[in-house]
Amino acid sequence: MAMRAPSQLLGLLLLLSGSRCDIPMTQSPSFMSKSQGDQVTITCWASETGTSLHWYQQKPGQAPRLIISNATSLESGVPSRFSGIGSWTDFTLTISSLEPEDAATHYCQQTAGNSF
Repeated sequence: MAMRAPSQLLGLLLLLSGSRCDIPMTQSPSFMSKSQGDQVTITCWASETGTSLHWYQQKPGQAPRLIISNATSLESGVPSRFSGIGSWTDFTLTISSLEPEDAATHYCQQTAGNSF
């Protein structure tokens, strides 16, 4: 296996959401460092079923960006290398080929009911 230059390493920080109407979630792993082109898989488990599961991406100094809604629906403008699967209490976010611009905090949120 070839060594990759440190400049090609990407850090992904994965956090749990804490806003109201959330169901307690467990997300794994909590941090990873990957190289450009690697596949990334992030798993999220809910303590109970809810109405919808969303994945967010947040870069330093920016507001969170919704990237996948309702477990599988890719939001407009999000690259097709992102995908989501899952139902009930088990969900997965996959980035098929990591790019430098993917370095960010990625987190899941499942709502217990209407948050409006």
